[in-house]
Amino acid sequence: MGKKGGCGFVGWLMVLVILALLGVGIFLVVRHKMNKSDDDGDSIPGPPGAIQKKYSDALNVAVQFFDVQKAGKLNEDKITWRGDSALEDGSTVKLDLSKGMYDAGDHMKFGFPMAFTATVLSWSILEYGDQMEAVNQLGTAQDSLKWITDFLIHAHPSDNVLYVQDRPEDMTEKRPVFQVNASSPGSDVAAEAAAALASASLVFKKKDSDYSSTLLKHAKQLFSFADKYRGSYCDSIPGSATYYNSTGYGDELLWAASWLYHATGDRSYLQYVTGSNGNDFADFGNPSWFSWDNKLPGIQVLMVAMVLLARLTFLGEKDTSNSGLQQYRETAEAVMCGLIPDSPTATSSRTDGGLVWVSDWNALQQPVAAAFLASVYSDYLLTSGKRQFSCSGSTFKSSDLKKFARSQADYVLGDNPMKLSYLVGYGDKYPQFVHHRGASIPADASTGCSDGWKWLSSTDPNPNVAMGALVGGPFKNDSYVDDRNNTMQTEPSTYNSAAMVGLLSGLVATSSVVQSFN
Repeated sequence: MGKKGGCGFVGWLMVLVILALLGVGIFLVVRHKMNKSDDDGDSIPGPPGAIQKKYSDALNVAVQFFDVQKAGKLNEDKITWRGDSALEDGSTVKLDLSKGMYDAGDHMKFGFPMAFTATVLSWSILEYGDQMEAVNQLGTAQDSLKWITDFLIHAHPSDNVLYVQDRPEDMTEKRPVFQVNASSPGSDVAAEAAAALASASLVFKKKDSDYSSTLLKHAKQLFSFADKYRGSYCDSIPGSATYYNSTGYGDELLWAASWLYHATGDRSYLQYVTGSNGNDFADFGNPSWFSWDNKLPGIQVLMVAMVLLARLTFLGEKDTSNSGLQQYRETAEAVMCGLIPDSPTATSSRTDGGLVWVSDWNALQQPVAAAFLASVYSDYLLTSGKRQFSCSGSTFKSSDLKKFARSQADYVLGDNPMKLSYLVGYGDKYPQFVHHRGASIPADASTGCSDGWKWLSSTDPNPNVAMGALVGGPFKNDSYVDDRNNTMQTEPSTYNSAAMVGLLSGLVATSSVVQSFN
């Protein structure tokens, strides 16, 4: 009995030791996955891992700027110094155009950049909605998106008419609206609106199928209008060129068709992008900068998803070798190679502090948008299992793209020579003289048509904080002049914020996986 009992004890002891070792091993593997840095290059994409507090806090701030910019009847008092505005917009043409968002620091609504804001915000939600949800920001982002898409639906009262711009009058004056139509076309703005509504239809597909169907119906109509009646909206509405001068409409047509393919699976849209229109408008082999005026880098990255992630819903595997798709992929890789500092083809236009730098005016637009694309492209590579790519003979990892994306985000959040956060409301030091009419005028002030100018030139900091505003940013020498009249550096915009929200959402957790839009 004693011998038998002794063997049993030893046996159970061995079992317990083995189980303990297995438990420790599993714990270490899980902890490694949760805490592993993407710098490793071997990160396994999956559900959101460990939350990165810095980016989570910044995202919580960044999404608030959309509430700052909302027009119309505000249902919630999220921004205490904001109130209802533009309630009569569209009344002169018997439409309710009260919603939407002001583009930047003044009281104007431009359909072109507003639609781009919606498209980028949709893309951010589609790729990183799970990470947004992990930090309780998904609902906020969806609500902000719907505030814009509601406006775009109302601005499209018939197949070939789109209202695109409010007049820059004081809010107490009449605000006439302008339209593009068959005789005065605006392919750029109509196609961007189509892209916005098509991408948003995917965002709301499960949440509200009826609304999603409405969005898609308008998207299809707007794309047909944009393609059939070709022309730039700046030619039809000359005054718009002063603010948002479109340099062409070909990129918007391809952008809209790309999103419509994702939303519908209709091969005709894919053929539109990869066929003769791609040859005419895609500018293959020439990397450029993603912005409200140039959608080509966005299209190129979006098309890579079709190749890498099998988003070719109705195509056979052999169709992924489509020459048009491959040209998009090669150009997308050229864009990515230009971003990585050690790449043979890296752009040399960077500040000493490490920020990619393209323009004095609104300098943060291009680096933030490029960093968002880099994050998305990195996750496409990881999700597909293809973790490396080549830049003129040099091999780089998907983690190199994440590292670049983080470097740009960190610069914005204060890791820069000025030690200044360019995201208003984040950190201990951020701009106090933001060029923003609502933020710079006391909430209880009574202003007429002209006496508001005194607040523009006031030497006092803004009485209201434009939470989440991403200001224009530094000069190439990394300097920043915090002066309300210094519009090129101190004015924020919704389209900058959309890219920033996407970038932060892609960095907020240690792992991410992108899903099929369909």
